[in-house]
Amino acid sequence: MAVRAMNSCVIFRSAATPPLAVSRRCCCVRQLTAFSRHRNRSNSHSFLRCVPYPLSHVTVRNYSVQNLVEMVMEELASIHKRGRVRATSESGYCGIFYRLESVSTGELLEDKLKKGTLQKGLLLEFKKDSERLLLAVALKPDGKKNWMVSDQNGITTSIKPQQVTFIVPGAENFEPTEISEFVQKAHDNLDPALLEFAWNELLEKNESVTVQELAEMIFGSAEPLETYCAHLLLSRDEVYFAVLESKGLSVYGPRTANQVDELLRRKLAKEASEKEFEELIQFLRSAKQMPHYDKPPRSSWKAEEKTWHKIESLEAFAIDSCKNDDQKKTAGMILKAMGQAKTSSAAVNLLIDIGYFPVHVNLDLLKLNLPTDHRDEIISAAESLLSTSIDLDEADRIDLTSLKVYAIDVDEADELDDALSATRLQDGRIKLWIHIADPTSLVQPGSIIDKDARRRGTSVFLPTATYPMFPERLAMEGMSLQQGKLCNAVSVSVVLRSDGSIAEYSVENSIIKPTYMLTYESATELLHLNLEEEIELKILSEAAALRLRWRREQGAIDTATIETRIKVTNPDHPEPSIKLYVENQADAAMRLVSEMMILCGEVIATFGSHNNIPLPYRGQPQSNIDASAFAHLPEGPVRSAAIVRTMRAAEMDFRNPIRHGVLGLPGYVQFTSPIRRYMDLAAHYQVKAFLCGEPLPLSAGELEGIASSVNMTTRVVRRLSSSSLRYWILEYLRRQPKGKRYRALVLRFIKDRIAAILLTEIGIQASSWVSIGVQIGDEVDVQVEEAHPRDDILSLKEVEAV
Repeated sequence: MAVRAMNSCVIFRSAATPPLAVSRRCCCVRQLTAFSRHRNRSNSHSFLRCVPYPLSHVTVRNYSVQNLVEMVMEELASIHKRGRVRATSESGYCGIFYRLESVSTGELLEDKLKKGTLQKGLLLEFKKDSERLLLAVALKPDGKKNWMVSDQNGITTSIKPQQVTFIVPGAENFEPTEISEFVQKAHDNLDPALLEFAWNELLEKNESVTVQELAEMIFGSAEPLETYCAHLLLSRDEVYFAVLESKGLSVYGPRTANQVDELLRRKLAKEASEKEFEELIQFLRSAKQMPHYDKPPRSSWKAEEKTWHKIESLEAFAIDSCKNDDQKKTAGMILKAMGQAKTSSAAVNLLIDIGYFPVHVNLDLLKLNLPTDHRDEIISAAESLLSTSIDLDEADRIDLTSLKVYAIDVDEADELDDALSATRLQDGRIKLWIHIADPTSLVQPGSIIDKDARRRGTSVFLPTATYPMFPERLAMEGMSLQQGKLCNAVSVSVVLRSDGSIAEYSVENSIIKPTYMLTYESATELLHLNLEEEIELKILSEAAALRLRWRREQGAIDTATIETRIKVTNPDHPEPSIKLYVENQADAAMRLVSEMMILCGEVIATFGSHNNIPLPYRGQPQSNIDASAFAHLPEGPVRSAAIVRTMRAAEMDFRNPIRHGVLGLPGYVQFTSPIRRYMDLAAHYQVKAFLCGEPLPLSAGELEGIASSVNMTTRVVRRLSSSSLRYWILEYLRRQPKGKRYRALVLRFIKDRIAAILLTEIGIQASSWVSIGVQIGDEVDVQVEEAHPRDDILSLKEVEAV
């Protein structure tokens, strides 16, 4: 006896138990009424069928148990006589299947299609697309192979033979108007549990079944409606039956009990997964409708692994970084369920709408996967340095605490790594000191912190945040120069000749005490005030002017232009606060600082060359630049922009200095930002080792290898900084009042009257049509027509000057 639980019922079956079709008729579980195929066709039944509902139109006669059994047994015998011959069992499968010698519906589907005998009025099922199957009535041939059909939606279309998936047996001379009712009745009476009943019966008898036989078995009829219902059940079944023969008329065999148990387990798992997915979609829809301040925090999406997996896939799809096809598939399912297109931009917008991404999410930062935080082990090592490190150079440091020291930088600078001092010697010459922070007094080459800094290559400065190369507390408290505190430094001292050239220099470990921390604006103001008590600042300005003149005489090219900085204080808010700073690099304080940094770079290159120290020497060819060719252009941004477009890329050598034509120097080494740039730090390692009489930590070859990796990272960061700055400039412009005017300089003409212009009040380059008569270097007034930061769109139009 077989026992199987189904839908909270237990069915006991023994050898004496009548077949399923018989038991179903006896208990009247469910019965489909025959569907009238055509109004002129009579509905023939070979025997009275029991119909549990509705019964109003059925005459029910009383039968004794013996008569009922005899009636059922007679019909069962007739079923088994209908053109079936037993075949041998298929190897590797549990069931024995039967081939049909004759089919009541005539020729097989394949034969009908091959011979082109598909007839008008046949009811067929066809594949509309990859996801839809429709019923249709054949109307007429369309060419040699195709057929015109009218589907259940009343649409007439041409289909190919390979689109036909089923021809409903016995449904001939069918009318298109009858399809809807037919489909409705079929779907109303589908019960997947019927398959389990049939599976039990056929598994026990080790038999297979055709669609019509299954219809006869579970519905007691092989009429068109019943047969189509059986086809739907089988075509949708993923558990109980497998197709044994697919050529012509398909034969279905019951799977083994073990196979069914496994498939049911998988089905339940799939249903549970689908339920979880639907719950997620509902949650996404709910979160999307919430106001900004009520949206779930980003951390909440990571609370459950099953949810996080899907959101992580959506994020990966949004930033084009899917690790596998599963992530793409998951993201596509979510977007489809949310009614969105399967695009990265749609994924971005959805993540913004649910509050996972802020409105102004930096997609470039996410795509580049740059490190923004330091690992716990790095922070722990940094804290250890701050608490226990001893200055190994203490005995060799010269005391320069008596000097007045100016540190000049932007107002939001977190890391201060350079400062300046100056005095006038008795012979009238100027002596300068460029003090550079000394991180090598804490960090040694090859240490865990050094390796992490090398991997990062540079600090990342964005309008929304700074991601330092070193852990923040180590950089700001241990390495940075701080006002009024004793600070370790490497001081480069220079005595200038009257023409601005270097008369003498020295490079020494030092200890200083910064006097002033000035912004560029405050330094410029002090210079304009010309205070006697700040004579040292005036000497620095005088030295900067001498140096600029001398460099120009050596062929230096002035590329000073307008530079924009933006500070965003609350970037996660939909409307964050934006502060825009436009700085002219020709400003007195900016000129002063840049000239001193260039001077320091020249001294270190000279020092390295004289002492055969491998360093990252930088140069820039100048052979293709004729400065006189640009003399007709207005000095400043217009001329600088034209020159920059002709400049060649910088070059590096690690053994000897190379000429830096743009700066007008015989050699140059970046040395002034060891807290922010790793190659500056590498130069410090080399110079410090030489000063201490120790072996140099890096060979020229090792320096070259490091520079190759670091420079690649630096280029990526530079692009990120540029794109982030542009995004926030466009966002700033988007918020400005409509119709606001901006002054702009015409830099060059791109095509016809389309000009590249520089918005001098904003510091951004764009393009705009300008009127006839406007020339390069002229000023025009423009208005912003469109500014869309996410799409990088800025549209300007020229307006008449007021």
